[in-house]
Amino acid sequence: MNTVAYFEIQATDPEALIPFYQGVFGWKFVKQEGLPIPYWRIETEGIHGGLLERPGAMPPSECGTNAYVCSMEVPAFDKAAAQVERLGGLIALPKFAVPGACWQGYFVDPEGNTFGLFQVDEAAQ
Repeated sequence: MNTVAYFEIQATDPEALIPFYQGVFGWKFVKQEGLPIPYWRIETEGIHGGLLERPGAMPPSECGTNAYVCSMEVPAFDKAAAQVERLGGLIALPKFAVPGACWQGYFVDPEGNTFGLFQVDEAAQ
């Protein structure tokens, strides 16, 4: 645990991006229902991921890295989230349920990098 276990790709038009990743890597995309946003699970031969609509404007190309968001699996979401805040991180998107899978949330580190935390919980609703 406490290792990178999931990644997410944000896109202006997620559905238009699916054929690219299917064609390059053979990834499978499955629409995930029950979330507050349109979301596709990505199934790969390695760690799995997700695809979603970019929640804000894409940064200009000269602003540095525009990258995937990685999420760490943690044994206790609330404890890890409290530690993030205690050490100077910010909540970007509060804890929410991915029905039947986990508790998820997003944070920003003191240098402005976004990352996620999740706790596996099949009873999450």
